[in-house]
Amino acid sequence: MIGQTISHYKILEKLGGGGMGVVYKAEDTKLKRLVALKFLPPELTREEEAKERFIHEAQAAAALDHPNICDIHEIGETEEGQLFIVMAYYAGETLKKQVARGKLQVAEVIDIALQVAQGLAKAHEHGMTHRDIKPANIMVTNDGVAKIVDFGLAKLAGQIGLTKAGTTLGTAAYMSPEQTHGQEVDHRADIWAFGVVLYEMLTGQLPFKGEYEQAIIYSILNETPQPIASLRANVPTELERIVGLCLAKKATDRYQRMTALLADLQALKQTLEYGTSQRSLAASARPRRKLAYLYGAGVVVLALLVWYFLLRPKTTPIDRKSIAVLPFNNLSGKQEDEYFSDGITEDILTQLSKIADLRVISRTSVMQYKGTKKSIRTIGKELDVATILEGSVRRAENQVRIVAQLIDARNDEHLWAETYDQEFTQIFAIQSDVAEKIAAALEAKLSPAEKARIENNPTASLTAYEYYLRGRDYYYRYKKQDNESAIALFQNALEFDPHYALAWAGLGDAYAQRYGRFFFPVAWLDSAITASQKAIALDPNAAEGFKALGTAYVYKGLPRKGFEAFQQAVERNPNYYPAIANLGLNYLGSGALVEALRWQKRAVAINPAAINHYAYIGESYRRLDMPLPAGHYFEKAIELQPDYDETYFFLALLYLAQGRNEQAREQAEKMAVLFPDDIRMTEGAGQIYGLMGNFAAAKSCYQRALQIDAAVTTTPRSLGAIGLGHILLKEGQQSQAHALLDSALSARLKAIETGSADEEIFYYTAAIYAIRNNKAEACKWLQKAVAVGSRDYRTMERDPWFENLRGENRFQEMMAQVKAQVDEMRRRVEKMEKE
Repeated sequence: MIGQTISHYKILEKLGGGGMGVVYKAEDTKLKRLVALKFLPPELTREEEAKERFIHEAQAAAALDHPNICDIHEIGETEEGQLFIVMAYYAGETLKKQVARGKLQVAEVIDIALQVAQGLAKAHEHGMTHRDIKPANIMVTNDGVAKIVDFGLAKLAGQIGLTKAGTTLGTAAYMSPEQTHGQEVDHRADIWAFGVVLYEMLTGQLPFKGEYEQAIIYSILNETPQPIASLRANVPTELERIVGLCLAKKATDRYQRMTALLADLQALKQTLEYGTSQRSLAASARPRRKLAYLYGAGVVVLALLVWYFLLRPKTTPIDRKSIAVLPFNNLSGKQEDEYFSDGITEDILTQLSKIADLRVISRTSVMQYKGTKKSIRTIGKELDVATILEGSVRRAENQVRIVAQLIDARNDEHLWAETYDQEFTQIFAIQSDVAEKIAAALEAKLSPAEKARIENNPTASLTAYEYYLRGRDYYYRYKKQDNESAIALFQNALEFDPHYALAWAGLGDAYAQRYGRFFFPVAWLDSAITASQKAIALDPNAAEGFKALGTAYVYKGLPRKGFEAFQQAVERNPNYYPAIANLGLNYLGSGALVEALRWQKRAVAINPAAINHYAYIGESYRRLDMPLPAGHYFEKAIELQPDYDETYFFLALLYLAQGRNEQAREQAEKMAVLFPDDIRMTEGAGQIYGLMGNFAAAKSCYQRALQIDAAVTTTPRSLGAIGLGHILLKEGQQSQAHALLDSALSARLKAIETGSADEEIFYYTAAIYAIRNNKAEACKWLQKAVAVGSRDYRTMERDPWFENLRGENRFQEMMAQVKAQVDEMRRRVEKMEKE
């Protein structure tokens, strides 16, 4: 074909070929540029599958726009029906040729690896898996830029596969274990192949070898690669760890995302460039995201040390006095009795949690095992507990049969068991007896006060108790209509027993959520406080009433009263997760970041399934300017629950602080797409866009928030009116802008008049004055916000709502003051985590 002209491309020379195509260097006679043309071999033109796959390559690659992925200009067909792709021509050579000359320098390996990882991360983000990563498919230009080529094996997630069932594609030496079986693969196959390429660049040889294909496959499936350190000296241990994670036989044991691998490489590169030690960033066997782009060499050293002391595996033994109560099986045969068996489970758990000498896993974590087939040992390991209580409930008319058994999760030994066949009227006595027998079996100390709380009967009306159990079941669903059903059921319980403290506490919780979650009028908080205080008056030893009261106080903007109520709850029930978790949140909101971390980690220890608190721990670290552990906890939260909303907002703020605007934008897009009808997330996306300076996108988000519910303009927690007012003011729409800002300011000043001392109320009051260029009032309210807990100085410094203050000395002094406070807290955390 040399010398021929195809369309307007003159063929100059052959560059190479493979099973899926032959590549020629050509001249684009129209645009006067060099290009690369890839033709499907003529002998394969007859095969429709190969033709489809070839077209698929062009479609997949053309959809990507990244400096480390080969550019696709167009797809064409010769007069003879031969397909070809027109690609950018790069002067350089393949990585295969470079590796053939011997081992690459470590710095060179990391540089190429970073570029390839960035390209793959982009492809994976768009649902594309390359499936044939190898040195021959990586071009390195004369300028040192790595380009991934040949997406001929790429497969768009969700599309129908173009390969025959059972066919294994790709070069055998780079295949993942799942590929060798001909199984369907995902992006983790690329992560495996990337690890093989890394190993090869570092050692000059393949990790899995054989004289023929089946021998190579046997090696992949059964053998462990020779340690890199035995083949080459002075390879950073962190780099060897990264390769090892890529080459985990099980896909679930590898990095789960290319972005996590990329972050590790970026952090390693900075460590090496600034001369710090090659301490492993995380010795955990599971992949973790560690975010790079730190704020200078000193911060890199500091962050790595914190990372090591925070996340290295702990060798402390599991506390024998730790227990998880698994959901009791419902043996009544009636699906409608599920609420009853779940309620018995929670009540026994609650009784046990009143014993300070026990560590009791929370309801949220244990309910995930409802109906599970996992072994006791597996569950014990996952929850980090020594003992498991399991059982069953059978209810027939006025009789109840409860079977309970306590098992050592480490060896399946039965420590205690009991069967209760009694009248339903004895249900509370059964629950108390189970708790006391378990305490005795585990040799836990039981104080007289704890014993009295355990033996206290909450109500004399079993009908009220049943209504209460049903109400609690609905409340935990955290949806608007279910919350309304919970309120009705708690009220039903109180009709049968007006002195039922737990029903009053449930009512207080549900009333508070009307405002806090579902944007009912703020007056419902007064109803919540009244109901909660009634619960406390009826039973001052019950933690539930204090927790409900604390929730209402916090929503009302009275954090100090909220603290006191939550602390009272924890005193009465040392394992009461809702109160412990809320204490962590309140410390975060009040700017006491050291205490926030203590309580948040305690909450996670009691409730390992608390996805929100992994995100909040990450947020505490972010505000402490500790991006590595922050990134780890955000990654953990997303891994456990990809649809948990606030993680994306926190992660976007982290990216913005690191100057990674593109990644921040991606998080904002996810917030808008994943939570289209969530006012908080829609406004949050608007904030991120605004912080980036993309006011058109921000405006769209704020308008969407007001479309969801126009009444939020009068809610002190809503930001839509402020954000839209700010943008309209910039656009010169004065009257409309000031109407929105007036509404937002009025709602906040009214909250302040009624006693609110909430940090966010003060902060956004300051923002409104700053937008209007009332600098004196803006500084006054911002100082109040700082005094009660505003610590996110990095976001404050770039917040467009404060652009009129940035040149003011008072504003700069406040930011310096906050930074000094954060620096001091960070030093305390570092010291705490070294101990």
